[in-house]
Amino acid sequence: MNFQETDFNLTTYLNEKHNRINNALDKILQDCKNSSQIVKAMRYSLMAGGKRIRPVVCMAAAEAVGSDCEVALPAACALEMIHAYSLIHDDLPAMDDDDLRRGKPTCHVAFDEATAILAGDALLTLAFHVLSTATHTKESQVSSIWLNIIQIIALAAGCKGMIEGQMRDISSEGTLLSLNDLENMHALKTGALIEASILSGAILGNGNPEQIEHLGIYGKNLGLAFQVTDDILNVEGDPAIMGKAAGTDKNRKKSTYPSLLGLNKSKDFAKNIINNALQAIESFDNKADPLRAIATYVLKRKK
Repeated sequence: MNFQETDFNLTTYLNEKHNRINNALDKILQDCKNSSQIVKAMRYSLMAGGKRIRPVVCMAAAEAVGSDCEVALPAACALEMIHAYSLIHDDLPAMDDDDLRRGKPTCHVAFDEATAILAGDALLTLAFHVLSTATHTKESQVSSIWLNIIQIIALAAGCKGMIEGQMRDISSEGTLLSLNDLENMHALKTGALIEASILSGAILGNGNPEQIEHLGIYGKNLGLAFQVTDDILNVEGDPAIMGKAAGTDKNRKKSTYPSLLGLNKSKDFAKNIINNALQAIESFDNKADPLRAIATYVLKRKK
């Protein structure tokens, strides 16, 4: 199935969400109450722009189940901080050794390697401070929900999710993975945190079990499609638009969907995954239109 946009304007929606998320992130950094080198490095990477896909879909999922997106804002901010930390560490010389991120020098280039490592560590721990602070409420039920969110996000970000995926990515360089192994790696490296973003928003928005289940399926497919399109862009993307180098996967002899399937079949595969995501939320009303539009955006993105 395909999502046909009606009067929904994704650009306007993303701009509004980006402003809300950026303002909240800026306040969190201001609350650190110092202008030390580490906070400067944290700010440099966290506020460098980017698509903000994880926090946006978190808030959109809350809206899809009929809630105000504001209930998911602390989780959205925490998710973006975790994502930013992962990018800082991903770019390090010991990892992908990249010099550019979002069109700017990477954190270890702009500062130094030790500062970049510590900035990533600080963003990760600050994310869980933000999440744990959200549990401070007199309503025990609400507090319990936030503890569940912490568990979901920690699981997705750690050794059973993103970190394991990154480890597999590094250790598999120079070897030819099977399609099944590649999908499992991508589901951990990229998909887990995107799926956790969707589930967090749905739970905080007080979605019912059926809604949460369907949104989880949407998130799982969206996360995989996001990585498949990343693989495609690494082959044919424009570095000037992406803000980072292209062709790095081939140089590092990584298994990717284009290397295993070819470009055209990889694009077809991405379309099929996005259609699975859209089908999962077919029963939702127009409150889920942002999620539908984001799925189409992921398929067509240029950066």
